[in-house]
Amino acid sequence: MSAVARLVTFVEADDQGDGTTISVSARHVAELVDGSRVVLLDDRGWAESGGWTTASAAQMRETARVVVGPDEPPDGRSYDAEAAAHWADLRRVAQRHGIVVDAAELARLPHDVVLSDRVLARIGDDQDTAGPG
Repeated sequence: MSAVARLVTFVEADDQGDGTTISVSARHVAELVDGSRVVLLDDRGWAESGGWTTASAAQMRETARVVVGPDEPPDGRSYDAEAAAHWADLRRVAQRHGIVVDAAELARLPHDVVLSDRVLARIGDDQDTAGPG
């Protein structure tokens, strides 16, 4: 199996809400050197008030990176310990798909965020410049 080249989070608009709430889902994948992708997380997303006209592509990408982790640590646990556990969990998911990768290597990979055409249309942005993360 090919090595991991980068992490990518795909953000898609959900059809929930009444127009004054943003609701999106985020799918976090490992993109391999050969171009194939393996889903690491598909249960993430967020909602916020203010509506689509208050959102920007840059803010959406920043939030997406936070949402896919590592999470803030619970009381009594350090950020470093929480981050180590997060990357170890993602390493285990990758290994279940036959990808051998070190948790520290995953943490160092570029992380791009791709906003769907629906998200870009709703925020009034006509392009998506994912940029490295």
